[in-house]
Amino acid sequence: LSKVQRIRPFSGSYQLSKTPDIDTPAELKRLITDSISRLGVPNLGEMLCAVLCGYSASPKLGDTGVGAVQQLFKFDQGDPDDHDMSRALKASQLLIATFLDNERFFAGLTGGDETQIIKRFSGAPEELLTKLMAHQALKEAVEMIATLLRSLSASFALEGALPALPDELKKGLQELEAFPDAGGYGQLKLLAHQLMLQMDKPWNERRAEVRSLLIDTGRKDLLALANSVDVERRMYFGLDLISSFFSDEDHSIQMKAVELYLLRTYRGYNVDDIDTVTTKDVVEKTPAARLHLIWDFAPPGTHGAKRKGYAVVLPGLDAFGSLQQSWCMPSVSEISELHILVAKVPPVEDKRPEKHEEAFQQILTSTTAMIKALVPALDAKKCVSINVMIGHVGRVPSYLHFQKASDWAEIPAYRNMHANLPHLIELAQIQTEFTLQPLQHGRIFAIDLGTSLDKKTEVIFARGASHLATRLDTLESTLLGDVLTSFDMMERVYLHPSLEKKHPAAQIFMHYIPVLPKTTERDFKYLKVMFSNTVQRCIAEYGPRVLKLRISRIELKIWLATSPPTPLRLVASSLNGWEAMLFQEILDPSTGVTVSHTNVETQESLNTLQMVRPRMETERGTKHGIARAAGSTYIYDFPMLFRISLMKLWLKSTDAEQIPSQLISTKELVIENGELVEREQDGTNKIGMVVWLMNARTPEYPNGREVVLIGNDVTVKAGSFGIAEDELFQKASAMARAKGLPRIYIACNSGARLGGVEELKPLIQIAWADETDLLKGFEYLYLKDTDFVKLPADTVRSHPITVGGETRHVIDAILGLNLPSTAGGIGVENLQGSGLIAGETSRAYEETFTLSYVTGRSVGIGAYLNRLGQRNIQMVQGPMILTGYHALNKLLGQHVYTTQDQLGGPHIMVPNGVTHELVANDQDGVEAILKWLSYVPESVNSLPPMISTKDPPTRKVQFMPSKSPYDPRHMLAGMMLDGEWQSGFCDEGSFHEYMEGWGKTVVIGRGRVGGLPIGIVAVETRSVERHIPADPADSKSHDIHEPQAGQVWYPDSAYKTAQAIRDFNRGENLPLVIFANWRGFSGGTRDMFAEVLKYGAMIVDALVEYRHPVTIYIPPNGELRGGAWVVLDPKINPEQMEMFADVEARGGILEPPAAAEIVFKQDRHVLEMMHRSDETLRNLDAQRAAGADVAKEILARERLLLPVYRQVAVTYCDLHDRSGRMKGVGAVREELRWAESREYLHWRIRRRMLANGAVRRMLEAVPGMGFAEAAAVVEDLVRGAAAAAAGDEDRAVAAWLETHAAEVEQRIEEERVRATQERIYSLVSSLPAAQREQVLRDLVGFARVAGAAGDAARP
Repeated sequence: LSKVQRIRPFSGSYQLSKTPDIDTPAELKRLITDSISRLGVPNLGEMLCAVLCGYSASPKLGDTGVGAVQQLFKFDQGDPDDHDMSRALKASQLLIATFLDNERFFAGLTGGDETQIIKRFSGAPEELLTKLMAHQALKEAVEMIATLLRSLSASFALEGALPALPDELKKGLQELEAFPDAGGYGQLKLLAHQLMLQMDKPWNERRAEVRSLLIDTGRKDLLALANSVDVERRMYFGLDLISSFFSDEDHSIQMKAVELYLLRTYRGYNVDDIDTVTTKDVVEKTPAARLHLIWDFAPPGTHGAKRKGYAVVLPGLDAFGSLQQSWCMPSVSEISELHILVAKVPPVEDKRPEKHEEAFQQILTSTTAMIKALVPALDAKKCVSINVMIGHVGRVPSYLHFQKASDWAEIPAYRNMHANLPHLIELAQIQTEFTLQPLQHGRIFAIDLGTSLDKKTEVIFARGASHLATRLDTLESTLLGDVLTSFDMMERVYLHPSLEKKHPAAQIFMHYIPVLPKTTERDFKYLKVMFSNTVQRCIAEYGPRVLKLRISRIELKIWLATSPPTPLRLVASSLNGWEAMLFQEILDPSTGVTVSHTNVETQESLNTLQMVRPRMETERGTKHGIARAAGSTYIYDFPMLFRISLMKLWLKSTDAEQIPSQLISTKELVIENGELVEREQDGTNKIGMVVWLMNARTPEYPNGREVVLIGNDVTVKAGSFGIAEDELFQKASAMARAKGLPRIYIACNSGARLGGVEELKPLIQIAWADETDLLKGFEYLYLKDTDFVKLPADTVRSHPITVGGETRHVIDAILGLNLPSTAGGIGVENLQGSGLIAGETSRAYEETFTLSYVTGRSVGIGAYLNRLGQRNIQMVQGPMILTGYHALNKLLGQHVYTTQDQLGGPHIMVPNGVTHELVANDQDGVEAILKWLSYVPESVNSLPPMISTKDPPTRKVQFMPSKSPYDPRHMLAGMMLDGEWQSGFCDEGSFHEYMEGWGKTVVIGRGRVGGLPIGIVAVETRSVERHIPADPADSKSHDIHEPQAGQVWYPDSAYKTAQAIRDFNRGENLPLVIFANWRGFSGGTRDMFAEVLKYGAMIVDALVEYRHPVTIYIPPNGELRGGAWVVLDPKINPEQMEMFADVEARGGILEPPAAAEIVFKQDRHVLEMMHRSDETLRNLDAQRAAGADVAKEILARERLLLPVYRQVAVTYCDLHDRSGRMKGVGAVREELRWAESREYLHWRIRRRMLANGAVRRMLEAVPGMGFAEAAAVVEDLVRGAAAAAAGDEDRAVAAWLETHAAEVEQRIEEERVRATQERIYSLVSSLPAAQREQVLRDLVGFARVAGAAGDAARP
């Protein structure tokens, strides 16, 4: 019987849970009391801690306990137990500490370890269960702690409410501020940071300092004070603090405070003296005003056009009503800007944050009403702008902006900015194209989310102004510091809740208002170079932050010291590779607003729209967002990432002056008429695959090296593979093979493209089994005859039937050929293409260097391409999967998997060896690509690049491998021991490990010895653990932890060794050094079943086909035994392999204790040696021979001496395993001493590598010549150099080969000619005798004709 149940529609009502309205504070208090009692805790703070730990409070309080948190900061003045702020602080400290205890572990997992909860937790299971229960309620806990932090912030801002925070609470806030951005903690991190800033210095303390400053400063010195550049003193007279003295009891302080306020507001402007208005009409007819001031000013750059400013000081908000009834403005014809300064607004008695918001809205309403009532008077004075400052007692003032252009409505985007900041940071120009949503506003900066008017683009604008004077020689350092400060602010802004799940680009604009002293138009070029260097340095050093913050543009506005000052704008954007552009601004002479920008270099003039939204940036904005949403970077930005990484590499290796001017050049390749041609699309591509032939000037190849760069464009059909994408990929990869160039694949895709014939969808008809009951199903799909005849041929395969007089074309198959919707492939044709590029990638791995970088995601064929190319760098957010977790859940019929990372994230792909290296972001990924390429030759036929190094091969190796287990990485890279550096075998800083998480008993890496690149296989001597994760789809599965002993090959580490050897051999052409320290293979049942025999044999296979020098070195205190020796013996590939043993190394079939058991016949020969060597036993043997009964004495003596003689037997066997015997029997080439091994092996490998190169060229030139024959020719060439060497033959031969390249090539040509002649003789000899003479005559004739043609061609 079927178990499928029919789902019937639900009828009736279902009550969803919600927080019921609580009518009275008494009811809320009663509910809290009930919850405290129900949970069995003593107070409100403990109850909230229980809620944070996952326990439920009263349902009537809501799911989050937010309302209860707010009760901590609500005080009943009539309740003697409910007015102490210390109670709220204690509870806050307890709540934050509880949250940190619950989340500290999970916060440490963010960034890639989120699925490794059980593996990473080191405590008891019960403790983990408790933490998991609390973490399950993270969303609710975040809301509670966010409410708590906001309440603390509001209390801190109120005078006397919160003078200081306890030390433990401060420590908790500091830890919370250090939590990661991801994982749901971003909002709390931002709030904690803001609260820490508020704690910088109490308000009252700062206010006392400013009052003292005002007392000590005379009115004539106010201008100098307003323009002061003293960094330490600037904080003492900020506008916020100055405004608090508008209501001071000392009238002279009031006067100076208002004038200083205005002078600082108009810094950068040309301001005439500020005059106090004492006209009788103005004073008497405006009784509400305490003070009137008027002045002339001109915006920066417009000294000739004066405008009038007017300020009125009011004692409080009560004056608004009187001002509306009677206000006589000064008798001037025009007042451009009006400042209404409200001196004092009393604090709100109710401390609740929502009450403060209500009070502010009332202030805003009354202010707006007052301004609306004064519109006729404002129009009469031609006023265009009003700035209102509301002075709050005990905290910072509010700033409101009203403009005639906005119909005198308050402008929320400018709220709480200083009066002239919107003009200085040019927000009005931005608002011509974007609607701004404030994210964070300060007094001299604003960060807003801008949404374009067409709703297609979102940009974060970070804009600031600086009044700090700077000079030409300090401009670069000042700019760099300000850019980094902008980064810090933007990192906090990205935690804003409104940016959740959004991926906008970001732009930084800085305006340095004071003129640059002693600058003129002659400094244009210097300023551009300086700005370019600063931005390039910033991008090079902080590339990952630039990527994380998605910064696409940096602008700087400065003023030259001309008359009038000349405004310049310097612009750099990611679109043009961060190259700087310099514009001279043309200002409106009356307003100072920029009306156009002239490119100083090209003289092109751009209007405001073109500067705010450049065409290419606008077109790319959406694509950047799509790529960021996929967790990747837009593919056309990758060349810029390569440029940044190259800059960093050069800065590490040389001085900035020696860096090439053009680090990278790219030629984009497309298919036209079936062939690759060069054509720059620059983002206008129509298919989801992009190819470049990139020339990169690296420290190894300063003149440039070519690389074929292939990448998915995830913005085109999600980066899926269609027919066109497959064809472009295949041809680009084939070109890399043909030229022998490295092939880099940047993978971010959705697998093979899946689609349908869209033109057919609206035409499909359904033949229902019962049209009155559709749930009975349908019989077939068909097309009406009228629709069918309109379709092109090969749209469907069908057969006609007639039903009720209607002709129906029953669809047998949908083809969709030659229709627009199927042009790129929709089904099996795309799978054919996937097969094409899969085979191509497999061939490419065999024939050239292949490397894949997985960014974002890689699905289906995308994942297979990565594996087929073998070498993979994976970004932590770039899973490689065959099928998405949603599809697998549907297949399984239950919600099993929750993320793609469970299927192919780093915790799967690193331990299984598919991923060779893991990186945090795309900038690090590109750096890893270039790092890998630094070991790789420029073409498959070249030798690996040697570089000059500060670590010469003559340097001694200081780290000594011990008999006890040690970290083999220290042997290779060195280590710090007791405060002293112990150098390793490789050049300092050159060793780089790969495949670290897989097959941990083997260490694989690449490094250099005296600048010579080598591939390295070393042995882990310590015990490790292999982890096999449980499969969520199998309820019976569980995590498996397998211990693995050091110095032993297991199936995974044997496979890893073979894989590494194959990688070094193919495309990388690396000399291989194996530090052999194995006791053998693991041969237990589990490992034999896991195919250790197969993978051990793969090591032999890989060594047999190795075409480059292989050096096997048994290190000091190392040993090579049994099967491990067999798979590494040089006789496997005698043309390339050599073995060396350290004088302290051992090698043999078995370890000495086991060998002694066999050699000494289980103690029988030990006893014979004992009786032969021990005098006491010899005497006892003589007595027994004489007939004495001494059997007991002999047995006792044997038992006494047996342990010592067994050690003698072991030592005897050990003497067979030493390096002397290995060399004596020809098993090793030389005995080495570890300290000097670097120098010996450097020159030995260098000689063999150069000789190998000559042999390979000879084999290419002389078909049919064997390796041994070619090697003999090379040896004959260098025989003289070898004979002349004074004990250092390898060095002499290597030097000769490097300096006599012409002689080597000449000998190769001679051998080619000789072989050709022999071939001709052989062919002629094989002919019948009758034909030989004719053939010879033809050859002579051919030679004469060819010779004559050659003579004629000569000039």
